[in-house]
Amino acid sequence: MSNADSIGFWDLPEPELEKETKEWLPIPRIAVKIPFGYEVSTEDRAILLPIKHELEALEKAKKYLKQYSYREVARWLTKTTDRYISHVGLTKRVKDEQQRKKQIKIKRQWAAKYKAAIEAAEKLETKRVGAYRDCTDTAVNTVQ
Repeated sequence: MSNADSIGFWDLPEPELEKETKEWLPIPRIAVKIPFGYEVSTEDRAILLPIKHELEALEKAKKYLKQYSYREVARWLTKTTDRYISHVGLTKRVKDEQQRKKQIKIKRQWAAKYKAAIEAAEKLETKRVGAYRDCTDTAVNTVQ
């Protein structure tokens, strides 16, 4: 037993948590490694089932990262859930989630801009002189 374990410096104080009710959903298995917080389904090996207490501990760990290092939080997470996660694995998991959230936000913004541009183009096409709608086509055509 190391000195760090004997003095218990990895016991972190509880952060302020808002009450959340989350429903953890099964996810498809896309890699050989099983991500932290999931286990292989006994019925279908292509599906990963959530482990609620591990995922909730991971959410709590993300809040701890504002005050503590990845090493300390990974050690706390391993002790709390009895499932090992390295500080490198925790770092990768957190950074990947942040990157995915940013990509989703950007793509939703693009979709909103494209939708507005399409609506503006359709308004312009219908207001032009010589515009007509072909009965077999949904697009508006213009006479050249």
